[in-house]
Amino acid sequence: MATGEGSKSIEPEAPSSGKRCCGVVAGGGGPGKILVTDLDGTLLGGTAAERLRLRNALARHPEVTVVFATGRGIESIRKVLRDPLVPQPRWIIADVGASIIDGAELTPVAALEARLRAGWPGAEAVRTALRHFPELIQQEVAQQGRCSFHLPPDALTRELIDAVAALGCSWQYSANAYFDVLPGPADKGNALVLLAEEQGWPMDAVLVAGDSGNDRSMFGRGAHGVIVGNAERGLLAAVPVDQAAHRPELSGAAGILAALRDLGWVEPDYPLVVGYHRAPVTWTPGGWRTPSSPNGILPTLNSVFAGDLPAVWATGVVIEPDESAARLDDHGTGLPLAFLPLTSAEWHGYFHRACKEALWPVLMSQPHRLRFDPAAWAAYRAVNTRFADHISVRAAPGATVWLHDYNLWLVPGRLRETRPDLRIGLFHHTPFPEPDVFAALPPAAEIRASLSGLDWAGFHTEVFAERFFRSLADPPRIGVHPLGIDRAAIEELTGTRPLDRRKTLGPVILSVERLDYIKAPVQKVEAIGELLVRHPELRGALRFRLVCPPPEPGITAYDATRQVLERRIDEINRAWAFGEWRPIEYFPRALSFPEVIDHYLDADVFWVTSLQDGMNLTAKEFIAAQAAVGRCGVLVLSRHAGAAEHLAAGALLTEPNSPTDLVETLYRALNLPPGQRRERLSCLSELLGHDNPAHWAAEIIAAIQGTRQARPSDQAACAKPATAARLSRHSDRVAAGR
Repeated sequence: MATGEGSKSIEPEAPSSGKRCCGVVAGGGGPGKILVTDLDGTLLGGTAAERLRLRNALARHPEVTVVFATGRGIESIRKVLRDPLVPQPRWIIADVGASIIDGAELTPVAALEARLRAGWPGAEAVRTALRHFPELIQQEVAQQGRCSFHLPPDALTRELIDAVAALGCSWQYSANAYFDVLPGPADKGNALVLLAEEQGWPMDAVLVAGDSGNDRSMFGRGAHGVIVGNAERGLLAAVPVDQAAHRPELSGAAGILAALRDLGWVEPDYPLVVGYHRAPVTWTPGGWRTPSSPNGILPTLNSVFAGDLPAVWATGVVIEPDESAARLDDHGTGLPLAFLPLTSAEWHGYFHRACKEALWPVLMSQPHRLRFDPAAWAAYRAVNTRFADHISVRAAPGATVWLHDYNLWLVPGRLRETRPDLRIGLFHHTPFPEPDVFAALPPAAEIRASLSGLDWAGFHTEVFAERFFRSLADPPRIGVHPLGIDRAAIEELTGTRPLDRRKTLGPVILSVERLDYIKAPVQKVEAIGELLVRHPELRGALRFRLVCPPPEPGITAYDATRQVLERRIDEINRAWAFGEWRPIEYFPRALSFPEVIDHYLDADVFWVTSLQDGMNLTAKEFIAAQAAVGRCGVLVLSRHAGAAEHLAAGALLTEPNSPTDLVETLYRALNLPPGQRRERLSCLSELLGHDNPAHWAAEIIAAIQGTRQARPSDQAACAKPATAARLSRHSDRVAAGR
């Protein structure tokens, strides 16, 4: 490696009045970080997996501005930019430093190029002056402001060097093969100095990366430096350690990534990425808000990350662009959250319209409620595509991706196309409908194609797993893993609650559920009215407490349910009022979990009437709270709740589609003899067991990681027996009181 002695350092001029838009943290927080990298042998060096990891790391950190510094000309660079593993540059130093190009427009930065090319006699004059050196063979590549030749090492003579100097030019020789004649001021280092001054970059915010002789000029300019592991020995010898302290053994892209990590500019990629559309915190005008219940999907995922799991939680957050830059890092959860910011308009189309008006009714086997809007589906597809790419850039090669629920149904297909190296699993917390109901969805074929990209799919019950299996032509491996609750946390909280707060002598019937037609709240209220008609002696004694917080604003699918519910509550309360007594106590708001525990302890009957339900964890919470203090409340449980598959022996099962059954089963629960009540709750407590959500999550992660990338053709045939076997083993564990 050699460098022309005629090369001159460029002194920066006074700042121009041009707009400085790059190398600055989003939101105007000052200079960001700048990676200035050679291409061949450096950014383009290494395996495809190593280049992918670097590209993904840079995609995760848009505050790192990428600058190419290459010997290539613009036409050759255009071809490089078509490579999907190449990060997009904001600026390009080309032609070994003779050109500076705006990477967004691929147009020259004329003012800077003029300074770099000062004194350039022109390519024709150079070729004419050097024509008597037969060893010089012109490179047939598009180039600007320079002349490039092939030259064997023994032909780099003093006579040739003097001839270049006589032209007022500089030269560079690299890889024992390439001889570049340049304008006197032109080299990569001088181009970097000019660009940095123009953009207002402090040099200590710059990392330069190279592997060959024509990169030498970038070092020693006050920037951080990395010489990648496959570099020319001459470059290593010529650059002092203090100018390139980063000298990893890793070559190419892997070497750059190692330096970025050493500097703390990028976070690592992850062997496990958990994808769920909701975050454990919600952004509100008053700041971040957290849910109160210790159970459910969000708290369960919290427990997954409680240890030192090398994983990240990819999640959405509704936040407007002007707030996101300043707010996304101050959520204070201590969890490794990777937020995908969504505007309220995007969320409305994706979640309120597509998820709740199209997908949810079908999942709940209520296809007559389906409202399909192509525009909303386009929003769903767009968010899923962004979610998949959001996950992809955080997933290490061969990583495991654990997705949750129908809200991300199109993510597996996108990931399978872009990241075939990943192992992808999806757990359905919802029910899954019969194949003919699923087929009612207009985009059913698109969804099936995506779900066929899964390696593993999980469900709470065998019934839902069987329906899924029959809905796909090429189903993945299927597992049945019923989710439990954090029983220990509930028992601990229950021990802190006052047990003498009961203020009524009559029976208390309790339901705790979000407002949703699928929970059958109107049917419950109607059943209370009918119960009083049949048994007027309950007037003045019975109390039905309905804790029913509304959904988030914007979900119009539930508006009619709420209107009918509140009208019927008012009518029945007025019809049966007795002094200050009313039969229905309605709580249309979210309660803190300690308050919910208090209601669990007050209840004589816990009433779950879901028309469909993936599991229903409130039923399990009720059992845990009552058993912790020796109470013997009765659980009336819908036959269509996932929990019924596991708790049927101790619960009274009810058919919510039958008004008569609702009334009769509730009345039976109110009149069970004390001995039967104690016996049933004892049975429920034993069936509940002590399975911890963290253990549940660990089992599922292990199941996904145990799948093979290429499923054999006979796997579909054996999926059903495998599912039954897994369910059987889990049931054995529950019966043993695990």
